[in-house]
Amino acid sequence: MGTSKTGSFEMVADRITIDPEICHGKPCIRGLRYPVELILELLSAEMTIDEILADYDDLERNDILAALAFAARLTQVQRMQATMV
Repeated sequence: MGTSKTGSFEMVADRITIDPEICHGKPCIRGLRYPVELILELLSAEMTIDEILADYDDLERNDILAALAFAARLTQVQRMQATMV
């Protein structure tokens, strides 16, 4: 059940929205008040997709997959440069 790069781009375009009026313009799931970063934090806290779906009734499996695809696209950079903070 793989998703092609084109398929994942379409999923992201359909499911991830950026609206300055919702969550201060952070990327969110389908215009709902669920920022992509929340989904990523839940997954990194070892919640499964099924657990997230059980806790958030208005989310769908493809919303979570779109959040992951969106995050993956953000990491596709040409070059990273270390900076001193």
